[in-house]
Amino acid sequence: MRRQAKETHSSNLPQLLEYLDCSVVISTYQAGQVISMGCHDEKLNFGFCNFPHAMGITRTPSGLALASKYEVWMLPAQRGLAPKIKPENTFDIAFLTRSCHITGPIMSHEIAWCDKAIVVVNTLCNCLATIEDTWSFIPLWKPPFINETTPSDRCHLNGVAIDEEGKSPLYVTMHGISNVASGWRENKATGGVLMETNHGEILTQGLSMPHSPRLYRGELYVLNSGEGQLLRINRKNGEKEIIANLPGFTRGLDFISNTAIIGLSRIRESAIFGGLPVTKTHTNLHCGVAFINISTGQLQGFCWFKDGVEEIFAVSVLPGFRNPILIGPEAKADENDENSQTIWAVPPPKSSN
Repeated sequence: MRRQAKETHSSNLPQLLEYLDCSVVISTYQAGQVISMGCHDEKLNFGFCNFPHAMGITRTPSGLALASKYEVWMLPAQRGLAPKIKPENTFDIAFLTRSCHITGPIMSHEIAWCDKAIVVVNTLCNCLATIEDTWSFIPLWKPPFINETTPSDRCHLNGVAIDEEGKSPLYVTMHGISNVASGWRENKATGGVLMETNHGEILTQGLSMPHSPRLYRGELYVLNSGEGQLLRINRKNGEKEIIANLPGFTRGLDFISNTAIIGLSRIRESAIFGGLPVTKTHTNLHCGVAFINISTGQLQGFCWFKDGVEEIFAVSVLPGFRNPILIGPEAKADENDENSQTIWAVPPPKSSN
């Protein structure tokens, strides 16, 4: 589904995306959509694709993978087909939903491509997991204080950082150290930790609902979400360096060049999100994406969604592509829309010779 985005953006954002030579895909579980943000004819172009409870997004060798409420979806890329999609010669890459793995309601959060497989942060069962056809999921790793991978969200494990060679998970984020169901909620404002996976040792603690740990150019970054911060973490001693303070609940992080692209969410006043420090620091919270220079901490550009989207979960950069389109599992032609079409991805006919 594609419709006009209700948003406002910095005047330089189309030029910034062109300079960075990229586009961005964004998931929002609250709105149940994956949003593509690119440029065409020097103007921003948005696409909205329906996925129930859209969560983690990761690039794979063949395209994209997306975690949703009960599934992990695979969206292989189609470069040759993209220019043929109406309006023709508008898109330079298409991601077409072609298969999914049914995990069941495991509260999938982030996902990552690691050692030729999908790694899922299985929040309900407090573990990292992978997927295979025969099973709902296969546990790979759990925090040392968790005694079993049974369904009960104890520490709210939510984020994973893969080493830059893509071989193994090195760091995870969680909201609290607890081995009882929902125990993390007791100290959500300051109980968050960043843990290394090799020995299960805490590298940094005292975080506020942290998300999105990332390794980039040899350095470790994390979003201190409840404070609205982007942090750089010293990998030797866990010391925190604030790179930027942002006007929203920070969640969803990716990098290109010297720029961090960060998802921001407005806070829902609830038992989970109420009373976080960011609400005291900023009176007007935003939902959207911010582009931050990681050397200076300066805001390079932004896009804020005004309504219809309140929360962002994942942000993924598409390097080298200016204007993507995603086709979801429910896509179908609308006979009353001249631009509506069924998208067929079929191989060329075999030669008779």
